[in-house]
Amino acid sequence: MNLTPSAEPSAPCIDGASVDLSTELAGLSLPRPVLLASGTAMYGKEVSAFLDLSQTGAVITKSVLSRPWNGMPPVRGTTTPSGMLNCIGLQGEGIGTLLDEHLPWLREQGARTVVSIAGHSIDEYAEVAARIAAHPSAVETVELNISCPNVEDRNKVFSRDPETAAQVVAGVRAALPDVTLLAKLSPDVTDIVEIAHACVGAGADGLSLINTLMGAAINLRTLRPTLSGTFGGLSGPAIKPVAVRCIWQVHQAMPQVPILGGGGVRSGRDALELTLAGASALTIGTVNFEEPDAAARIAAELGDLLAERGISRYRDAIGLAHRAEAPTKETL
Repeated sequence: MNLTPSAEPSAPCIDGASVDLSTELAGLSLPRPVLLASGTAMYGKEVSAFLDLSQTGAVITKSVLSRPWNGMPPVRGTTTPSGMLNCIGLQGEGIGTLLDEHLPWLREQGARTVVSIAGHSIDEYAEVAARIAAHPSAVETVELNISCPNVEDRNKVFSRDPETAAQVVAGVRAALPDVTLLAKLSPDVTDIVEIAHACVGAGADGLSLINTLMGAAINLRTLRPTLSGTFGGLSGPAIKPVAVRCIWQVHQAMPQVPILGGGGVRSGRDALELTLAGASALTIGTVNFEEPDAAARIAAELGDLLAERGISRYRDAIGLAHRAEAPTKETL
């Protein structure tokens, strides 16, 4: 059956509840493919009042630095017609509090976790990784947020340069030889495949695509930039086509590399679109602020959509759009 947007799915032979939504992301086994994106659920405590964290794919913790950091001054966020802008500035309590307080609590909830780390310099990434290495059983998967400002290089972003991106990955890999590493890339580059190759070549096990796009807003009352930092990260529905494009390009060039896809996902249809482009699992972010239990709804919708198309396993849909001819229900 043709899976183009104009095609109407035929009558399902299975139901959404029976679809196997389990997946694997660079060795991380997940019962469901929907994860909570870094920075949008903090460390899980607030959202746990609405969502059973043990039934969610995983919680990606807020990016942490080597020490507590205040972040940017207000105003740090604003809405847009199709999303939001933020310039939080990596505010957080630091790696020590994450290891000592938040990760033990998440384990008690039965939640799977991915630890997001950041740094203002290449050395700081290595320092955070070394702190994690001192707790060998605490962390299995790390997301490298290399899409944050590099204060050593005129506030450029690490992931915009293949050499610098590779240096960060290599430094963290040296400190954490047995931990799964996912490099989170920025779409604000000329060739994201080049950056992806550099990160994988330096030791990344998989890639997280995409981080926010750079944007700005002007306050018409003050006639000044709305955000204190002038520029902020654009997230929400507006960036989904960019996410689909980046995932498609990287999966096409590197089909063996696992991709954690994210960007504008707020429904099962969005989740399926990123999956068909090549994502092995998905993150949801902006939608969490308005619907803290969205992960459960999106996973259920995804199961129904797969069932309507006769696909009984989520894993069979990964990268399906890259095939010359999409299979019919009878051949799946």
